[in-house]
Amino acid sequence: MSSYTHGHAEAVLRSHRWRTVANSAAYLLPHLRPDQRLLDVGSGPGTITADLARLVGEVVALEINDEAADLTRAELERQGITNATVIVGDVLALDLADGDFDVVHAHQVLQHVADPVASLREMMRVARPGGLVAARDSDYGHFSWHPASAGLDRWLELYDAAARANGGEPHAGRMLLAWAHAAGANDVVASSSTWCFADADDRAWWGSLWADRVTSTALARQLVDEGSASPEELDDVAGAWRAWAADPDGWFSVLHGEVLVRA
Repeated sequence: MSSYTHGHAEAVLRSHRWRTVANSAAYLLPHLRPDQRLLDVGSGPGTITADLARLVGEVVALEINDEAADLTRAELERQGITNATVIVGDVLALDLADGDFDVVHAHQVLQHVADPVASLREMMRVARPGGLVAARDSDYGHFSWHPASAGLDRWLELYDAAARANGGEPHAGRMLLAWAHAAGANDVVASSSTWCFADADDRAWWGSLWADRVTSTALARQLVDEGSASPEELDDVAGAWRAWAADPDGWFSVLHGEVLVRA
């Protein structure tokens, strides 16, 4: 795994805990059954993992280190999930047997790994013949918003540079189909979907969390430490987020690419 650009600060977890199967894995829902064994790669704070565990027979959640794995465990315990276990490992070299899972799922993971093709190849390896590999990633280069904002333009420029410096690919959404083909997949269904933040409550939530993320997380520390931005400039970017959120015409769309790979 490359260095994780977002980190696990409260502002990041506030965003990630909002995610559910309904808003983040709807493309996979029709393919889930109660008799399946599922590997959830990059389970993070565990809200999607918990939803998946209610839909299949067994879930194994994978995280890169103990800190992240403990976040998943805490959420599963909070929700009373008993058919999921959490392990620590690297998607680039899974310590799992060939063909061990009916479904292998990853949400917002491949944009952060050093070699997404090799990661997909590993995910395909541990899926049973005829099983399913599902991946969904955002595409920062296709985010769009209104009204125009020089501050949000600068935010996107800074995020893109930071993610690439960490070995990631912030345009991952558009790359998923090509990465799946490069990994050797022949049976791939590609799609896209969006999150849209446009009413007052959604704008307030999305704008405030990004204002916090750009000033108080691993991303903020990286940008300052690398000399990409001063704390004062990041405060200005945060102000642009708050101004966008306060605008009754404010609208923001987050594009995601998705692939379903038949192993």
